[in-house]
Amino acid sequence: MSHHVTSADIAINGDHLDTSKVARVKTIALGITIIGAIISIYLLFFAPEKIRGSFAYSWLFAFYFFLTLSIGGCFWTLLHNVSNSGWGTSVRRTFENLGSTFPWMMAFAIPLLFPQVQQYLYEWMNIHRDGHGDVKEHLHHVNHLLYNKHWFMNLPFWYGRVFFYAIGLGAVIVGLRKLSTDQDTDPNPGVKRLFRARFHSTYTLIIFALTITFTGFDFMMGLDYKWFSTMWGVYLFAGTALNSMAVIILVCTWLKSQGHLKHVTGPEHFHIMGKLLFAFTTFWAYITFSQYFLIWYANITEETSYFLIRNTGNWNVANIALLFGHFVIPFIVLLQAWLKKNPKYLSIVAAYTLCMHVLDHYLISIPERGISLGNIKPEVFGPIQVSIPHAFWGDIFAFITIGAGFLFFLLRALGQHSLYPNRDPRILESANVSN
Repeated sequence: MSHHVTSADIAINGDHLDTSKVARVKTIALGITIIGAIISIYLLFFAPEKIRGSFAYSWLFAFYFFLTLSIGGCFWTLLHNVSNSGWGTSVRRTFENLGSTFPWMMAFAIPLLFPQVQQYLYEWMNIHRDGHGDVKEHLHHVNHLLYNKHWFMNLPFWYGRVFFYAIGLGAVIVGLRKLSTDQDTDPNPGVKRLFRARFHSTYTLIIFALTITFTGFDFMMGLDYKWFSTMWGVYLFAGTALNSMAVIILVCTWLKSQGHLKHVTGPEHFHIMGKLLFAFTTFWAYITFSQYFLIWYANITEETSYFLIRNTGNWNVANIALLFGHFVIPFIVLLQAWLKKNPKYLSIVAAYTLCMHVLDHYLISIPERGISLGNIKPEVFGPIQVSIPHAFWGDIFAFITIGAGFLFFLLRALGQHSLYPNRDPRILESANVSN
């Protein structure tokens, strides 16, 4: 910003996105989502069994990748409110809009609630369903390891947790966003709503923490019920915070290029967001190494299986690429202060970081496919194998389908209210931030 921002520079009615400019993109995205969802229903429920089993992993990979971005929007909204952040007021609405996609992204989990899809993903569910009658007694005789985990890994509790995530965090972000947007039309905005948002963001941080941790347990770690990691929840959180910030940077840069967020955002805001991107790049690397180190040092069979699979064949090449691509390169690039103040260059780094997030989550979910399907139904899928040939086409298709839905709901949210809280008492403080 070239001058000191005053109240005269703040639009009385806020800054609204011209929805006609994005109507075509929204229509295309919605069309891709609907058509892709219809085809996906066939691939998940009615296609030949080999296709159904393989595509179940494709759907899970794409769903959880975009879910982490939505959860990240909720995190930055909560953190902004709890910390009573002044600098973030100008971009807070972007946090809220990204977080508001969470309930819609959870809708893509619906296929995962059906046994027809679960049977290929979660071996422990098949063992439970095969038990009939007294499941715990059945497990006591056929699988002692799963018997010890029955208090947590049982079907009613699993379904209860999934609905808790969807309703709990969904209600949190919808409520906080409404509290924020209502301020735009409040004749006496004051600080009352700020105090309410701050109060309600404190205890609801617990819901966020439970959601990012236990969705990772239930949807991802559950792919191999024998495996466990004490760092898993923090590992997923690090990637979620990092890459949701990358999305926020991309959205803010795009809005700036369209003439929005004028006067209220500038190089200082992007510098701060760039520093957060740098901080969580380092944090992600630290947690990733810590998880690997603890598992390597303990050398417990149930733990090391995760890395044994991913150190086999081309998965090992991808792991090495993840090390340099997700940490070393962005770490060196983001050391440059001038780059973090330049929206264009920072957005390039943010887009690159998102690509690395795709690779990260691909390595989390897809290597399990050949192993699990070979364990669950060897008579259909053949013996255990490192990867399934040509299955990546399903991965791409699922990613495009859910990604189009994510884009549609994000653009929809951006067009519903002012792009920044123009009646927030701290908007001038934020607009004139210096760091």
